[in-house]
Amino acid sequence: MRIAVIGCGYVGLVSGACLAAIGHEVICADSDDSKIRKLNAGELPIYEEHLDKVIHTARSSGKITFTNSVAEAVRAGDAIFICVGTPPLADGGADLSAIENVARVIASEARTPKLVIEKSTVPVQTGQQVKRALQVYGREHGATFRVASNPEFLREGTAVEDLLHPDRIVVGVEDAESERQLREIYQPIMDGKFACPIHAKGCPKLELARFIVTTINSAELIKHASNSFLALKISYANLISDLCEKLHANVDEVTHAVGMDPRIGPQFLKAGIGFGGFCLPKDVQAFIRLAERAGVDFSMLKEAERVNKRRIDSFIERVHSALWIVKGKKIGVLGLAFKANTDDIRFSPAIEVIGRLLGEGACLCASDPQAIERTRSLYPGISYSGDPYETVKGAEGLLILTEWPEYRALDWKRIRGLMMRPLVLDGRNLLDPAKMADLGFEYYSFGRPSTAVTTMA
Repeated sequence: MRIAVIGCGYVGLVSGACLAAIGHEVICADSDDSKIRKLNAGELPIYEEHLDKVIHTARSSGKITFTNSVAEAVRAGDAIFICVGTPPLADGGADLSAIENVARVIASEARTPKLVIEKSTVPVQTGQQVKRALQVYGREHGATFRVASNPEFLREGTAVEDLLHPDRIVVGVEDAESERQLREIYQPIMDGKFACPIHAKGCPKLELARFIVTTINSAELIKHASNSFLALKISYANLISDLCEKLHANVDEVTHAVGMDPRIGPQFLKAGIGFGGFCLPKDVQAFIRLAERAGVDFSMLKEAERVNKRRIDSFIERVHSALWIVKGKKIGVLGLAFKANTDDIRFSPAIEVIGRLLGEGACLCASDPQAIERTRSLYPGISYSGDPYETVKGAEGLLILTEWPEYRALDWKRIRGLMMRPLVLDGRNLLDPAKMADLGFEYYSFGRPSTAVTTMA
């Protein structure tokens, strides 16, 4: 099938590349000329694990092309995925201006029937507005349009795996032809019959995706409801960690046992400095605004948002408690991205912590496997190093702000020897408190035993 993907961000680029890799002819469009130039030169504008392999596979087969002309992509595609951004407005609602702009281009450029598919995260009833825009602005040329919703459930860092081997595919449709066309698009994934570019020796996942058909309104609601529930789980785990600290319990032991209950599950029951990234914070805010407009009191979600915002304050308080004065002190930072396996720093808790400490005069040296360049554009005055060991030299404290697995595997005995003061504040509960104590570290995390070393071994 000929597919157009409008928007080459994290969702659009992964979606377009994966759809091309399973056999469709895909044209990806973005109005950002620099982004398209990079893609056409064989470079990636973002880091996402396995994405380079998937795009290489799609390029090698001639199944994917990139253009800065949305009009060209619209004319080429039988099905058009809208994957543009929906950033938050000042009141927390979603800015849908990019969605409308794309709908107007589709309406004005289409000359053949088109299936228009929302993949961007949007409030309920956006599909109806898209349909109306297509009707209003497409009258002159007589093209016919069908609208569907196909929310993405892609986690940054595992987005390629999530799209090629999903647990569910949700489509919101109003007619049988739209459902048939969407089934055709995803059939290779549902059957598991495609050459997976990221598992050369065969895909280890045996379960095939469930294809769930709903109304457009329900599909739009499912995405926001899912993300908001995950935010609730994270904030709940953080409240449990606060309680564990007061009652001298261990949050890891508590959440591990709670997560073994199949009605609850272990995912997202993780204490730390809170959730970030572009999706969860803005989706929670948008869902709250949506509920308010519908007259539904979603105070529990407001509380989850409040708990999350308080995590940064709590972490900064721990920094002050351990270091007393931060002005003029060298502090090492491990992790800048909002989560591991991505270079995305949007709404990253690490970035907020850095900004707060810089405002107090701290001298920061930071490291991250992928996000240094993006952070450098925000904070050029920080000292950066791709080598974590260089980052910790002479530091009076070390902050772990992103849960990169590489950090767990570091030679922590060596790190202790490099630091002026062996103090670690683990904002992600990444390391083992007992092992850190054995190595002679002052070690602080959330909801777990801390160690304060008064003598040096």
